[in-house]
Amino acid sequence: MKKSLLFIGVLSLLALTACSSNSVTVSNLDPTQFQSKIQEDGVKTIDVRTPDEFNTGHIAGAINIDVDSSTFDSDIAKLNKNTTYAVYCHSGRRSGIATDKMVKAKFLSVFNLLNGIQGWMSAGLPLVRT
Repeated sequence: MKKSLLFIGVLSLLALTACSSNSVTVSNLDPTQFQSKIQEDGVKTIDVRTPDEFNTGHIAGAINIDVDSSTFDSDIAKLNKNTTYAVYCHSGRRSGIATDKMVKAKFLSVFNLLNGIQGWMSAGLPLVRT
């Protein structure tokens, strides 16, 4: 009887641990998939390049939060962690860093553009120039 209770207790603890772990992962999307994702209601697009890069051309509706800025962590801390975010940079390296930081900060839904804006432009998709 004691072994049965101990076994049930261990199983309960394992179930609680599995449910409470942060198992959020970043989904990497090709340009066509990324374009579909950012058209969904409630999805916010973040360009993590420098402001100068952003001003030369960015995806419509994107906000600029420079991942290399000393304020990146505090800037993303102001965002709603329950919102879905689609993140991109020039080639995919910096957006990978940004999305990793977002997952560690407990954001629940994060998508990354494979090959960054280079891939976006190669696919013939539009940019907004300021």
